[in-house]
Amino acid sequence: MLPILPPFTIALTGGIASGKSAVAHHFHTLGVDVFDADTIARELVARGSAALADIVAAFGKQVLDASGALDRHGLRAIVFADVQARHTLEAILHPLVRARLRECVAQARSPYALLVIPLLVESGHYQWVDRVLAVDTPREMQRERLMARDSIAPELADAMLDAQASREQRLAIADDVIGNTGTLAELDARIDALHAWYLGFVRR
Repeated sequence: MLPILPPFTIALTGGIASGKSAVAHHFHTLGVDVFDADTIARELVARGSAALADIVAAFGKQVLDASGALDRHGLRAIVFADVQARHTLEAILHPLVRARLRECVAQARSPYALLVIPLLVESGHYQWVDRVLAVDTPREMQRERLMARDSIAPELADAMLDAQASREQRLAIADDVIGNTGTLAELDARIDALHAWYLGFVRR
């Protein structure tokens, strides 16, 4: 029996509040297997996990809430205020997330798989993906969406945006770009066109 080959793999990336979730959701409705690095990261740091123990060892029990679970908001405040702290957290989580994503791709059964990797530029080590799709949104629009979505102050929004790769860096590694400055219907139409193109591409 011939081995089942993993599907063609596309990494979806974009800055915070750029619209990655909306893009990923629509691809999923089209029958594409979608795997999200952020979702995997949350699973990896569940209460009692080895990854959570490593985070506590690095940052102290201040990053836990009263129930012993990770205090995400507290940890976010720490890592976005301290570059070295952010690198420490990334060194703990990124290798684990990459390994889990590879496992997910191996189990995918759609014609191609979509990996949602917000920190694709920052984390590197994803040379094994076949294409990179970037959601492109101007910084000021990201900033407005982020403050509205998370009810945060402009200073924290700016710090979170500054901590990520720049718009130019993401566009530099992208094979495909999808703009998200209009309506959801316009975004979905662009995704439909990309999906049709990807299906034709992987079936050549």
